[in-house]
Amino acid sequence: METIKCLIAGSGPAGYTAAIYAARANLQPVLYEGVLRGGQLTTTTEIENFPGYPKGVDGNQLMEDLRQQAERFGTDLRPGIIVETKLDEWPFRIKLDDGKEMLAKTLIIATGATARYLGLESETKFRGMGVSACATCDGFFYRGKDVAVVGGGDTACEEAVYLSGLCRKVYMIVRRNVFRASKVMQERVLSTPNIEVLWEHQTREILGDNTGVTGALLVHKSGKEKVIDIHGFFLAIGHHPNSEAFRPWVEVNPEGYIITRPKSTETNVEGVFAAGDVQDNKYRQAITAAGSGCMAAMDAERYLSMKSGL
Repeated sequence: METIKCLIAGSGPAGYTAAIYAARANLQPVLYEGVLRGGQLTTTTEIENFPGYPKGVDGNQLMEDLRQQAERFGTDLRPGIIVETKLDEWPFRIKLDDGKEMLAKTLIIATGATARYLGLESETKFRGMGVSACATCDGFFYRGKDVAVVGGGDTACEEAVYLSGLCRKVYMIVRRNVFRASKVMQERVLSTPNIEVLWEHQTREILGDNTGVTGALLVHKSGKEKVIDIHGFFLAIGHHPNSEAFRPWVEVNPEGYIITRPKSTETNVEGVFAAGDVQDNKYRQAITAAGSGCMAAMDAERYLSMKSGL
């Protein structure tokens, strides 16, 4: 059975940065790239706030740059998803989705988080037929049409502004009477003429036919119902941490985010570290994910040094 010195799960900014640092420290990292190679940033077009790109950078390009940098220093990049772990013995036992098993002396969890959905039957019915959790992935298909975005945070505002450049009209369905987004994003939304904010509304049903989404039935806080005519329905209501394969052993909070020690990426299991959005439900930025990936690799190096010195 293969034994890996430093195994990294996930290929977003956290995973690739961890790989860069681990490879340079001669930890011979093996990185499994997971469901979406490059992570959530590959679903984003323009990134304006990542340091070093004064004119902005395409999300796919940024992740490809990080990937090539990790590969340049010797990271073994592999396709695959970790589906099961046994972390109560060292080296740790890891199982992949293809049934392959291996041992790992250190494990860096950088599996990120995935978008949440409302849980409506109609939402499932029309997924891929007008219902989407990624405006930058699917917005092109609704050019010149009316769409809706659900949510009131930064992500929802960013997606609404993005869609406003493609679509005729964008409705924002906001459950509360205020945004949760940063002030700059609020100002962008409120100053965009073709965005209409529907305060204190929730989605009761997504309407459609065999061609896809045709509208949405909303309900106001007062109980009054309202139908909007739309062709695209975009979810931006939060994320679910991809921590399931590690939860039997690694401590998580009630939402499933992995708990790390203060100012560290260490989990409650010695030799297991967590970086990026799988442990960050507060900042959730590419730069903070990358920073925590650096920390995780350095923590893994210190752990292995300690082990070898015993």
